[in-house]
Amino acid sequence: MPTSPVRHRRSGSRLGIRRTGFALVGTAALALSTALVPSAATASDIPPEGEVETSDNVEHVANSPLESPLDNTGSDLAFTGDYAIAGNYDGFVIYDISDPENPRTVSQVLCEGGQGDVSVSGDLLYFSVDYPREDETCGSPSSDPSDADAFEGIRIFDISDVTQPRYVSAVRIDCGSHTNTLVPGEDGETDYIYVSSYGPSEEFPNCQPPHDKISIVEVPLDDPASSEVVNEPVLFPEGGNEGDEDLLRPTEGCHDITAYPELEVAAGACMGDGVLMDISDPVEPRVFEQVQDENFAFWHSASFSNDADTVLFTDELGGGVAPTCNEEIGPERGADAFYSVLGKFDKGANDPKLRFDGYFKIDRHQSDNENCVAHNGSLIPVEGGDYYVQAWYQGGVSLIDFNKSKKPEEIGYFERGPVSEDELVTGGSWSAYYYNGYIYSRDITEGLDVLKVNDERLSSAEDVTYDEFNPQSQPRY
Repeated sequence: MPTSPVRHRRSGSRLGIRRTGFALVGTAALALSTALVPSAATASDIPPEGEVETSDNVEHVANSPLESPLDNTGSDLAFTGDYAIAGNYDGFVIYDISDPENPRTVSQVLCEGGQGDVSVSGDLLYFSVDYPREDETCGSPSSDPSDADAFEGIRIFDISDVTQPRYVSAVRIDCGSHTNTLVPGEDGETDYIYVSSYGPSEEFPNCQPPHDKISIVEVPLDDPASSEVVNEPVLFPEGGNEGDEDLLRPTEGCHDITAYPELEVAAGACMGDGVLMDISDPVEPRVFEQVQDENFAFWHSASFSNDADTVLFTDELGGGVAPTCNEEIGPERGADAFYSVLGKFDKGANDPKLRFDGYFKIDRHQSDNENCVAHNGSLIPVEGGDYYVQAWYQGGVSLIDFNKSKKPEEIGYFERGPVSEDELVTGGSWSAYYYNGYIYSRDITEGLDVLKVNDERLSSAEDVTYDEFNPQSQPRY
């Protein structure tokens, strides 16, 4: 069972790099990517530059390209009714997906501030800002993180009119908001937002080390302008996994959290650690299980099975900018790790534990010019079955059967050829989620892809429909 950090060398892992949508940027990313470059996959196995390839059970039915002014890096997705909301490093886009095979841009909001993680709650949109700005408003210039007056945190928008989203307010957060997770309040009158951020430095007055915490924002739904931080729980009072120099980053709070509100639990991917949390009191989450993995460089994201008897964690080896899907890196790094949950999430019972079961990594080896690693995904809602759709950057989109968590396998895929056949250019699928009969993939450079699955094993998923879907606020079906 994995217990300690992996022992292999990486350039740039402790260079004090400022937070980004990927783990590293600039020369550090280049050094890291170079260190991980494998022997190229066989040329005949790699689709030509930009060309789409799918398995027989997956059909690529639509693409909506990035449009000016939001033609920067595309990021994560959230869904409400007939609309998909797509984050971007320069703001967000709302797509009409009432006809999934003909998605249409309804509105674009230019509002710079980093990767732009998004969550939706009724008429409200929560938007992450993790690049310092001079003030809270859209259009404010970038600022230096050493400026104590700089703004980072959560911006809140009213999207009751999807054609004209309206800026409502903002909440300042220590170290900003790299990702955000919606936890609806039981009273139906309040939302809680779990904000994850990292990258502290003694030079940043608003982002001081050790930063072993998350921030919790309370949003009164009838007065979102009065939203505020109501707690900053320290998840790692003893420092988490901070002492191993071979981690991509030490534990500094969390990178991302997936809540399962109906079961009052959450799973956190926290750079050096994976955790399970009791969120029965959403303002006072409690860590009751903490695991480390000798093959994980960067605990990135998490998902539960529908019955919450399995947790899938992802390792973003290389920070999303390196080519790690190859024979040399192997199947146990830059992969998914599956853990069985031993025990029940019952109040008053013993806290459940996590038992490592196995890894999954795509075996469609990518070229040395394609960044590829495990990234964001969601369950395919098949009653009584465990199936998952997941983004792998330039490894494309993978359909995974994990009914046997010790032996998960790919059962379908979609991918493009490299962004460039001549050099390593970052691109590919950032996130891939199943929503009301289709898979939506947010491509970093190519916009929104829509996929249709034709597979008897997954056909019952078409009977499951949602009015709203935030993949990091996992519903039960």
